[in-house]
Amino acid sequence: MILINLLPHREIARKRRKDVFNVSLGASALLGGLLAGLVFLWFQTQISAQNDKNDLLQVEINKFNAQIKDIAGLESQIAALRARQQAVEDLQADRNLPVHLLTELVKQLPEGVYINALRQDGQSLNIQGTSQSNERVSELLRNLANNSSWFARPELIEIVAGSVTLSPRDLRRVANFTIRVKLVRASEIAQTQATAPAPATPAKPLVPVSTPASK
Repeated sequence: MILINLLPHREIARKRRKDVFNVSLGASALLGGLLAGLVFLWFQTQISAQNDKNDLLQVEINKFNAQIKDIAGLESQIAALRARQQAVEDLQADRNLPVHLLTELVKQLPEGVYINALRQDGQSLNIQGTSQSNERVSELLRNLANNSSWFARPELIEIVAGSVTLSPRDLRRVANFTIRVKLVRASEIAQTQATAPAPATPAKPLVPVSTPASK
């Protein structure tokens, strides 16, 4: 017996394939949307966590900035206190400075040099005097520069030839000079002595050892 299919099987197969394709397409779209949603949620979670970390870091940074400002304020206060302390120490040291000044000046004056006027402006001292010769003025400058720790950087401002009348028949030529020198405070002297290198210990001379002569 021969069976003949009279139904439109091609159209039915085409419709079946089309339905399968539509179902697959819908499932793929649904799966893609689901994956995209999961990825979006994961990114949102990461972004939210990072924002929380950023907020925490900003809070800590603000705390550190406040502490830095406090430290800067403390440093400025410490610097001001040190400046006040140094000013008090300088004033205390300057109380005895005139005594050291006059004592050292008398020690460093060469014979034939006389002081007429002294004027102090801070740590600068102007000396006006009279000398019997220019060489003695030079000697005074060397003494102030090398022989005293209370004076520094002596500078000859001017030297003018003049004359002094000792008697109606005795007229002597002199040199009127002006010297500027820096006064050194006791604190500066102590600091210089503290930073100065220790003097080298002289080596002991070698003593020859005599050996007894052989008999």
